[in-house]
Amino acid sequence: METIVKGIILISLLFLAAAYMTLLERVLMARVQLRIGPTRVGPFGLLQPIADGIKLLTKERFQPKGVEKFTYWLAPGISVFIALAIFMLIPFGDTLELFGKTVSLSIADVNVGIVFLLALGSLAVYGVVLAGWSSNNRYSLLGGLRGTAQMISYEIPMGLSILTVVMMAGTLNLREIVHAQKESWFLWTNPISFLIYLITAFAETNRAPFDLPEAEQELTGGYHTEYGGMKFALFFLAEYVNILAVSAIATTLFLGGWYGPGDIPLLWYFLKVFLFVLFFMLVRATLPRFRYDQLMSFGWKVLVPLATLNFLITAYFILV
Repeated sequence: METIVKGIILISLLFLAAAYMTLLERVLMARVQLRIGPTRVGPFGLLQPIADGIKLLTKERFQPKGVEKFTYWLAPGISVFIALAIFMLIPFGDTLELFGKTVSLSIADVNVGIVFLLALGSLAVYGVVLAGWSSNNRYSLLGGLRGTAQMISYEIPMGLSILTVVMMAGTLNLREIVHAQKESWFLWTNPISFLIYLITAFAETNRAPFDLPEAEQELTGGYHTEYGGMKFALFFLAEYVNILAVSAIATTLFLGGWYGPGDIPLLWYFLKVFLFVLFFMLVRATLPRFRYDQLMSFGWKVLVPLATLNFLITAYFILV
């Protein structure tokens, strides 16, 4: 029962956070580009995400001719489900005293949590590729294929950067990896692994400058061209939950998790995640999109060799 309650609370908070991340990103990008941004709906525009939700809920539902109906409807659900499932494994702290009861600050404390994380992360692309294939639209299909190729290319260096953390901590358990950083974060111990993870996180979440699966100048809208209303909103929601997920994973693996000055672990954890999310938004507001050949070349010719070399050097120093 406790697990179900924690799951419901976590999903509700993630949906709320994703909704207000859209507002934060719009305001931040407006400031960077010397615009005002949304300010009309509610005080300081704070009710804008609610207005957007109502608009998407009430839009007319449509379905193009020739779509593969079951997959077309399933694809947005897959994207959201995988994004939410990742948080099942992430520890936000050790324990919390609540109403006289000790509550664990994670839903599932799995001994091989890293393996599950990598497995779930690999499944995330299925929503993208199935949406593109089932839409009966060549632009959407190209977007889905781009997403698959991008995921394969950048999953390898991401996996190698995470394995260096596993070697340094000597465990696959996420909670134990955080405990191993009590004295020094792995960001300082192995900054190259963190840099590789940071770059691949942008590619894994299809965010600028790696947002090739939805390049509107080339593909009209990419894999979700034929989606509207709440089906489109689910893809949008999955993208922002994925940003939160990779930010939480980075905080856990490289930034010491909930460790910080004073006895306020949850505050430190969420502050680190928030700063990571803010960085995602600033990058989108400043960097242009790569060409597709540049994306693939950078992944295979730069990141894969660098991640492999970093992995071997880290293993050598640990053995020595």
